[in-house]
Amino acid sequence: MNGKLSFGCDYSKGAHPLIMERMVKTNLMETPGYGSDEITVSARNRVRMACNCEAAVVEFLIGGTQTNAVMTDALLNNCQGVISAETGHISVHEAGAIEAGGHKVLSLPHSLGKLSPGTVEAYLKDYYNDANHEHMVIPGMIYLSHPTEYGTLYSVDELRSFREICDNYGISLYVDGARLAYALACPENDVTLPDLAALCDAFYIGGTKCGALFGEAVVVPDPERIPHLFTLIKQHGALLAKGRLLGIQFDELFRDDLYLRIGEPAIKAADRIRKALTEKGYRLHFGSPTNQIFCILENRLLKAIEEKVEYGFWEKYDDNHTVIRLATDWGTTEEDTTALINALPDIL
Repeated sequence: MNGKLSFGCDYSKGAHPLIMERMVKTNLMETPGYGSDEITVSARNRVRMACNCEAAVVEFLIGGTQTNAVMTDALLNNCQGVISAETGHISVHEAGAIEAGGHKVLSLPHSLGKLSPGTVEAYLKDYYNDANHEHMVIPGMIYLSHPTEYGTLYSVDELRSFREICDNYGISLYVDGARLAYALACPENDVTLPDLAALCDAFYIGGTKCGALFGEAVVVPDPERIPHLFTLIKQHGALLAKGRLLGIQFDELFRDDLYLRIGEPAIKAADRIRKALTEKGYRLHFGSPTNQIFCILENRLLKAIEEKVEYGFWEKYDDNHTVIRLATDWGTTEEDTTALINALPDIL
C-alpha cells in the first residue's frame, strides 16, 4: 500500500464480497477435482442460461493469456494464423504466447483498437488472389476483443458482418471478453451474451478484471466445434486441479444477473472522470465509452500527478505530451472517484 489513488488498471482489487463469502463457506468442502464438482457444474449451467445456449461447452481457465493461447491452438490447424488488430492483446501484450504455440498473429490496421469488416475482407481477398498464397501462413481465425484495448465497442451489426466473412472464407470467429462486464454495463453497447453465443465459434467471459479473484469462462456454443477441449486444456497445462475455485466464482457472478450489473460502478465513475477532466482543461485522447479513460498530459504534469495517483502509461504523444490511461473497475467507489478528481490540478 503506497497511499496513492489506484487507477492504474482494472484488476488490482481482490474479488466481489459475495465471492469471498462463498469461498470461506466452502473452504473445507471436499469435492472432486478438475471442474467435475457440483458447484462448477452449477456455474456452467448458469453461464449457459445467461447465453441462451443450453448445449454450449463451458470451461474455466485461470487467466486471459492462457485462455487466448489455448483457444487459438484449439481453433487453428498447424499452418494457420490468427487475424488481429495491431493493438490486439494477443499481438502486443502476451509475450508472443500465440507464436510460441506455433501460430502467427496476422496484424491488421485498426481504428481506435477496432478491426473493420472491410479491412479484414480486403486482406482475405488479397491473400487468396496472391499466386504465392500457398507458401504463406493461412488466415484461419479472426480475433476481436470486446471492449477493445482502447475501451471501444463493436456493434452487433459489425459482429454479424464478421460472422458472414468467416462463413464465406471458412474461418473461425473468436472474441476475447476480458473486460466484457464493462461492455455489458455500458449504455452504448448493443451486444449481448446471447448475441456472442449466436455469432462466435468461441468467446470468453472475463472474470479477472470483472470481479473475480482470477478466472475466465470459455464458451463454445457448438459442442462439436472443439470436441476435445477439456483434453486440450489439460495438454496446455491449463487445467486447475482445484477446479471448484473457478466454479465458485462464476457460480456467484452468474447468480441473480450479478455479472450483467457488476460493471455499472466502473462506467459511472469513468463518465464522471471524463467529464471532470474536460471541465478542468485536460484533453481526452479519444472518447472511449467504457471503463478506460485516455488523457493527453503535458509532461511537466506527470510527476505531480504520479505522486498522488497510480495511472498507466499508454504512449508518447509528442515531445512535450504523454497519453496516460486511467482505469476504473467494479469496486471503484464514488469516494475514490471524487478523490481522483480533486487530486487533478486545474489547467485551464
